[in-house]
Parts: sequence; C-alpha cells; structure tokens
Amino acid sequence: MSMFSIFGVSGSAISSQAQRLNVVASNLANADAVAGPDGKAYKARQVVFQTVPMGDAGSAGVKVQDITESELPGKRVYDPKHPSADKEGYVTHSNVNPVEEMVNMISASRAYQNNVEVMNTAKSLMLKTLQMGQ
Repeated sequence: MSMFSIFGVSGSAISSQAQRLNVVASNLANADAVAGPDGKAYKARQVVFQTVPMGDAGSAGVKVQDITESELPGKRVYDPKHPSADKEGYVTHSNVNPVEEMVNMISASRAYQNNVEVMNTAKSLMLKTLQMGQ
C-alpha cells in the first residue's frame, strides 16, 4: 500500500463518519417529535456502511451505502387533550432512543478523530522521510 493511499482510505472514513454524525444529529433533534398531520411519527435513521476498493494497491475505504429507517414502533403516550391525539387519546412519539444516539455520536466522533490522527501521522512520517534526504 502506498503512503498516499492512506489519505484516500482515511478521507473516505472521515466523510462517512461525518454523514453518520449528521444522521445522529437529525435523530436527536427529532427525539421528542410527535406524529404529524399524516399520523406518522419521525422514525430513527441509521447509516449502513459499505467497503469499497481504493485503487489497485489492495486498499479499501468506506462509503455510506444507505440510510435506513428503524421499524420499531414509536412510543405511545396517553394524552387525550393533546391536539395530535388519536381517537383513543394516545399521542405517538418518535422511536428515537436518545441514549443509543448519544453512544452512536460518541462512537462516530471517536472514529472521525482517529482517522484525522492517522492522516496527521502519515503526513508527519512523509515529512520526516523528506527531511532525511536533505
């Protein structure tokens, strides 16, 4: 593997983790959302990653293959006075679990930071190699 391909691999991971962080942010922003006028509440979204080949050196990167919606039912709360209550008096909330989303955010943030560190280390090694030639 070429030293330059490290930047491509880490760059693809950084881009994918940034998308994951955006999805987590969207989920957290809608954690307390209730069903809209169509009767459907916000559904938590998850990022699905895919390994992709990076050049002919045998290295592999990552990309976001898909963003899926959770099929878990939303939390139903009995509140007959709420304007979004159904005929039985229940309000359907989103199925976002804020604790899971915070763990997901920490994981994505650490993966992002690790890949930045990989790029910085590769850059430092390349600069030291160039300095040896002087």
